[in-house]
Amino acid sequence: MDWKPDRESKKAIYKQLAEYIEKGIADGTFPADKPLPSERFLAKEFNINRSTVVSAYDELESNGLIERNRGSGTTISKDIWGITNKRIPSWNRYIEAGPFLPNQPVTQRIRKEAVEHKLINLASGELSEDLFPLNYIREITFTRSFIGSLGYDHPQGNEIFRETITKHMRQYRQIETDPASILITSGAQQAIHLIVQCLLKPGDAVALEDPSYSYNLQIFKTAGIQIHYLSVGKDGIKPEDLRSLYKKHRIRMIFLNPDFQNPTGTVMTEKKRRDILDISSELGIPVVEDDPYSLTAFTGRKIPTLKSMDVNGNVLYISSLSKIVASGLRIGWIIGPKSVIERLSDAKQQIDFGHASFTQWIANDFLESEDFQSHMNKLVVELEKRRNQIVKSLTHYLEDEVEFFVPQGGIHIWCKIVKDFNEDQLLEESIKRGVIYVPGSTIGSKKNFVRFTFAREDEKSIEEGIKRFAEALHSL
Repeated sequence: MDWKPDRESKKAIYKQLAEYIEKGIADGTFPADKPLPSERFLAKEFNINRSTVVSAYDELESNGLIERNRGSGTTISKDIWGITNKRIPSWNRYIEAGPFLPNQPVTQRIRKEAVEHKLINLASGELSEDLFPLNYIREITFTRSFIGSLGYDHPQGNEIFRETITKHMRQYRQIETDPASILITSGAQQAIHLIVQCLLKPGDAVALEDPSYSYNLQIFKTAGIQIHYLSVGKDGIKPEDLRSLYKKHRIRMIFLNPDFQNPTGTVMTEKKRRDILDISSELGIPVVEDDPYSLTAFTGRKIPTLKSMDVNGNVLYISSLSKIVASGLRIGWIIGPKSVIERLSDAKQQIDFGHASFTQWIANDFLESEDFQSHMNKLVVELEKRRNQIVKSLTHYLEDEVEFFVPQGGIHIWCKIVKDFNEDQLLEESIKRGVIYVPGSTIGSKKNFVRFTFAREDEKSIEEGIKRFAEALHSL
């Protein structure tokens, strides 16, 4: 056998071996009337672990290419060359060939554990069920008549709903806009995706905050975008860093989360916001403002959004109801120049033919009602209680082992573990103890950080979760 594993390749050796055997089956290297080489023989022949060969054969068997029979060894499946002459596609090859990159393995693991197991969830960036305005939503759905259309709606979203968002933006965010400048999206995630796919091209350079939710979004890598980072301090990024990045890399777009930033919880000062807008106008760099949390300020203090201060039309503004009403509604929106909104709307039409009319109707009625303000008042009080609980628990169970900034809004707290630790081991130990969180490396470049979300669990569970995390840390 003249094949050798490529140990420098990023592809796992068992996958390389599986592909080699599959090709050999197709070209006759491995005859259909003879058993395939044994696991022990292949391991010795290629100087690889027997478990690697087992994994390769497992994959070939799952794809229907081989059969493993106790006593008679491993043979080529009769369905390939027999009367039926049928083959199962090599799905793994198709999966690997697709250009859309998967999430990082650790991100996939966190989401899987959070969904499939009953862990204390300090990872998911969403509200708990008891913070959803269920009674208000039930009243809308059960006692009011649905007056919308069940057919395809306007490409940018229902016009009545966009009018409501226009009024909502004016009242709550001091943003002046109009329905023609708004596109309804499936949450903020789709909004970012549309912007990257439609307004940037492979090789373009963008600036992201470090740390940030967007830090490791595969959306950027899939699109071939070059990513450069702006370090987040106690009051946001330094505007002069943006100017420096532009000189070095000709930045084409900057993505910012100025209010109760995810994950640091920091708020950018008004002066920095003005400086960023000045640089944007001077250099012609669009700013994408992601604003999911500005209405959650515990002090009631309102700092103007970048979009409300934008007099030149340089800011694309993204917001949603996911973090303040209910993530399951999948309601978000983009505000920007009409020509941009029309371009993004056209792309969204190609993906899903526009947003669901039923959820737009629910969101419209809720935003228009007095119930929205009542809900927000309650939500802010409850989030502050949970923030206080996680601060108390971190101080009690970890004392001087952890450093953190106390956020005045939002749903996240960003913690630095003072001593060095193995990030993978700490996550595994925490999962064993029944608590999940987000390791810092998935959303930032600095070492020894973790992100806890305090909106997903009640106060009792938050305390127990931090206690279990502390036990996991101490076990290392």
